[in-house]
Amino acid sequence: MPRAESTITIRDMSMADYDAVIDLLKPTPGVVLRSADSPAATARYLERNPGLSLVAEADTRLVGCLMCGHDGRRGYLQHLAVLPESRRQGIATALVETCLGRLEELGICKSHVDVFKDNSLAARFWKSRGWRLRDDIDRYSCIRGADDNA
Repeated sequence: MPRAESTITIRDMSMADYDAVIDLLKPTPGVVLRSADSPAATARYLERNPGLSLVAEADTRLVGCLMCGHDGRRGYLQHLAVLPESRRQGIATALVETCLGRLEELGICKSHVDVFKDNSLAARFWKSRGWRLRDDIDRYSCIRGADDNA
């Protein structure tokens, strides 16, 4: 039986979406949630980057999300996820293109996304959309404070 197509709406993420976004991210392979994804940290992120993080809804159900921010020079995309049963409908691409368009309106034309080395599904997605795997830089991280899961 063919699947009924729902109307997909993309809108700004708000803290009212937090629980649904976390529920979407938890089972998503390749996504790791840390204390930096707490409600307080997420609220700071959304406040610092208004209108950049997005959710996708089918009818009233949240089916996708993408968090997006910038440092004034470069954009950073994180936590792109779409429910498995809602994939291959262009939702992830629409989320990415909306974020990139909004960043471009802010004068930010180069963006980055981090993908775990063992996340082949994400690697294929980004590569198929023309994103280039960098081999000229390494990322180093520093965690200050007692929380080693930041």
